[in-house]
Amino acid sequence: MNNPYLPIPMIIKRITNETTAKDIKTFELAFLNKEDEKIFSYLPGQFAEISVLGAGEAPIGIASSPTEKGILKFTVKWYEKGVVTNALHNLFTGDEVGIRGPFGNSFQSKNIIGKSVVVIGGGFAFTTLRSLTTYMIHHNNRNKFKNITVIYGARSPDDLIYKKELEEWAERDDVKLYVTVDKGDKGWKGREGFVPTVVGEVAPSAQGAVAIICGPPVMIKFTIPKLVELGFSPENILNSLEMRMKCGIGKCGRCNIGNKYVCKDGPIFSLAELNDLPKEY
Repeated sequence: MNNPYLPIPMIIKRITNETTAKDIKTFELAFLNKEDEKIFSYLPGQFAEISVLGAGEAPIGIASSPTEKGILKFTVKWYEKGVVTNALHNLFTGDEVGIRGPFGNSFQSKNIIGKSVVVIGGGFAFTTLRSLTTYMIHHNNRNKFKNITVIYGARSPDDLIYKKELEEWAERDDVKLYVTVDKGDKGWKGREGFVPTVVGEVAPSAQGAVAIICGPPVMIKFTIPKLVELGFSPENILNSLEMRMKCGIGKCGRCNIGNKYVCKDGPIFSLAELNDLPKEY
């Protein structure tokens, strides 16, 4: 019987600073044991617990796609009072960490196959949406989805993460990508404006489509009415409650909202499901 509390040993293969301030880093982890790599299977939207010796563990959304074999990516923001994230940011390539997981449901569990998908992300919370987008545009999966629209925003050009991939996606003719920042700088020649406003301007069709949102609460609050105006039903508006992820296995009792455990029943819920829950999230 597998012990759900026993971390899988992994080694840091690469660290990428996503911002000039170096407060957001992507950690590329490799399995130390091939058997662990064979067993570990996940889908976009799921998360894992990352543990740092002496610091503890924290739930982090998986930023890599299952199509990226042999590695797992986690994009982690530094917080002054975040014990684990602070410790993780002080590690180097070659250091070991542990992971538990994968946990939670996936975007795919919400029956998005065969539909057009509108991906809407804001700031650092774009991590699991990076996983989903990379998964959908992979040559093995692209024909499983219809139109793919990605709307992504950040406070400033430097706060945008995955800049290289955004450039690659912009060059594809099978992805409509809209990148926006709240306020540009002297070198910024792209779009300015808040994500909800851009959603209204882009006006993606709701016909046969599902919208997936992940970002700051204020972004989500003002984006959902835009999607409803465009005709998206509550069943086809998906949101990830990543801020409520805790132990991953529903044992600590700290993730529940009403009768639902975010770690096990989520973290992805449709708006229809959220409307039936207490407004605690």
